[in-house]
Amino acid sequence: MQLPINKVAMQRAIIVAKKYFANELRDHLSQARISAQLCILALLFAIFSSCVILLFRLLLVWANHYTQIQTLDFTGNVADWRALLPLLGAVLIWIVAKLGSKRYRRMGIAYVLHRVKLHYGKIPLQSAAGQFFQALFALGTNFSVGREGPAIHLGAVSASFLAEKFNLPDNSVRIMCVSGIAAGIAATFNAPLAAVIFVLEVIVREYKIHYFFPIMLSAICGAVSSQLVFGNVHELDRIQVFHIPLDHYPILAIGGVVLGFAAALFNYSLLKVTATGQNWPLIYRLLLAGSITTLIGLVLPQALGTGDFAIGEAISQHPSLLLLIALLFAKMIATIAAIGLGIPGGLIGPLYGIGALLGAILALVSALLFPSIAPYVGLYTVIGMTAMMGVCLAAPLAALVALLEMTNDASIILPSMFVTIPAFLIAYQGFKTKSIFFEQLEIMGLNYKVAPVNLALQKKGVRTLMDRRFVIVNDNDELLLEVLKRAEGRSVLVRNTEAILEMVSLEMPPDNHSPALTRHPIEGLSDTTTLNEAYIILSPKRSGEVFIYQDTPDNIVGVISWAALQKEINSGQI
Repeated sequence: MQLPINKVAMQRAIIVAKKYFANELRDHLSQARISAQLCILALLFAIFSSCVILLFRLLLVWANHYTQIQTLDFTGNVADWRALLPLLGAVLIWIVAKLGSKRYRRMGIAYVLHRVKLHYGKIPLQSAAGQFFQALFALGTNFSVGREGPAIHLGAVSASFLAEKFNLPDNSVRIMCVSGIAAGIAATFNAPLAAVIFVLEVIVREYKIHYFFPIMLSAICGAVSSQLVFGNVHELDRIQVFHIPLDHYPILAIGGVVLGFAAALFNYSLLKVTATGQNWPLIYRLLLAGSITTLIGLVLPQALGTGDFAIGEAISQHPSLLLLIALLFAKMIATIAAIGLGIPGGLIGPLYGIGALLGAILALVSALLFPSIAPYVGLYTVIGMTAMMGVCLAAPLAALVALLEMTNDASIILPSMFVTIPAFLIAYQGFKTKSIFFEQLEIMGLNYKVAPVNLALQKKGVRTLMDRRFVIVNDNDELLLEVLKRAEGRSVLVRNTEAILEMVSLEMPPDNHSPALTRHPIEGLSDTTTLNEAYIILSPKRSGEVFIYQDTPDNIVGVISWAALQKEINSGQI
């Protein structure tokens, strides 16, 4: 008879232990500081995100085996049936979009940026399937889009979905989301440091140590996963880069001006097309993008795809200047049509192709006047790629690090930095260019701006500040008065006859009569929310309290007052 009792006691002990450790975990994760728990969770979620990205890459490799147009002679692919694939791809993308709900059609880097800024990186899981298959069809049918768009979206969805399932605090959900993005980028390009820099420079847009380590661990996980499946491959190490003499730098400065102008023109054209087609029916936009891509593919198949074919032409042994110029315009038109008209995919791959062509053209034109430049065409292509990505995405450091890892050659650092500066100044000051992602958000009507105080409060969970010393009593005035006298500074809560929770306090009237019992209703917040939600509720009146509950509103675990919140803000920790 004793065994069942012991078994029940053991089960209760296990439940209590689980609850204790869960609360301990939430307490650690609610703080804006680095912890082993945060890093371990980021690593676990990164493994899942990396597996999703690797599955996407493997399916893409399989699809490209049948559909991708191989680079042959310039005129050898005029009748290749695969040049007609973009039209089929447009129809397949439309079918996938129609099968899903309209509310989950938004995707891509700009949308992820919006969710990270305003919704703690919580991205609807339903959008993942659309992003996965639409991007697969877009890339498999040779649209001029990049792989990093789906990698960022799928990495973010995978990590944030798991974080929500684990019921983590919202401030940690955001960290898990951006860590998943880093894993996705690293698993796509085998460039872990570039993934870290891109997330900090473009997505998070600030450096915090408790962000850095989870992001770095996730990027390592993504890169290792990529190397296990595809090998330790640097995609651009085939480019021959030679250390350039210092007397070539005046020519590089002129090249920077040209690249800045080209980047500004590209951004303007892409955003103009995006704004013009924003309200067109989806099928019209997709078919128009497919038709433009098909026509370009019939004449210049090297302009299709992510940018690999264009890079191949730029670094070929004896490139034709006229061919490169024609290919440059074709690549820009194909990319603007695809991205601007709503084909799902990234922008970095096509920007690499455009930048490589621009760099090669600059080198060939300069070589007509200065023949000594001819051996450095490879370096000029890399510089062009760095400048185009850095300027168009407002991510110069991420662009430099990405090309450094992908070429596996440190000699690109100094000339790339030298060229990026004038290119950036020309585009951003001379032509008022902005980051293309933020411009896309404005066109889509999605907000991304958060006030500094709100942004700081979002970094801490309510469990870091809530007062765990409180009393809940029955709705009886005499009992309440007695409890208040013995409360010793603890908050006293009561649930009234209408099941509304109220805060009870004593107020001393000015005429020194006996203290009066006052009540006012208070709102509740889940213990997974951040201090920002408490601030939003309390700041209009600059007074009051909120109660914090775990799982259900009946399970109250703490109280936060405006005075405590204001003290936290004024402490300098926020």
